[in-house]
Amino acid sequence: MSEFVELRPHNINSKTIVEIVQVLRNGGLAIIPTDSIYAIVGDLLHRDVMEKICRLLEKKPSHANLSILCKDLSSLSEYTSPISNPTYKVMNRLLPGPFTFILKASNNVPKIFRQNKKTIGIRVPDNEICQAIISELGNPLVCSSIHSEDEIQEYLTEPQEIFEVWQNKVAYIVDGEAGHNVGTTVIDASEGELELIREGLGIELL
Repeated sequence: MSEFVELRPHNINSKTIVEIVQVLRNGGLAIIPTDSIYAIVGDLLHRDVMEKICRLLEKKPSHANLSILCKDLSSLSEYTSPISNPTYKVMNRLLPGPFTFILKASNNVPKIFRQNKKTIGIRVPDNEICQAIISELGNPLVCSSIHSEDEIQEYLTEPQEIFEVWQNKVAYIVDGEAGHNVGTTVIDASEGELELIREGLGIELL
């Protein structure tokens, strides 16, 4: 049975954060709020996490659109090729925020993902709970969105509903209040020019 814990941005229980991070460090998975939709997350540096997430999503690693959740822009250099000044200025203006930037992956990423991955989705979420977990962990999280099987609703937004669907599949499910039903705005910056791939939250800031 998954642990179902309630956290609020204005009242984050540090003991609970530590407990969640201990599980993540040991290769466990959690579902947590971000600044857009709820996401399934794991420790980016744990060797078994990619396989576990892909198995839950019933997707091959090559077809799973996994992103990296970082604390800030300074932690990107290990996972991306050098970012141009114009791109960095845009990212610095929009992040933290509900944006995913697709960037060229550094040589570290194929080793982590165990596949020939040329690009990687990078996020710096503007969510205190998510940031607290990343800070305690000390390195980025790998994540995938929690989708709904409902034909009308694309994402699961209510923590209780998420628990009903995902209990027994992950170690922790965090109730951080209702999430959005709109994903991040996705911008491809892998080829130098910025290309809007998907309109989502934060689009009005572009």
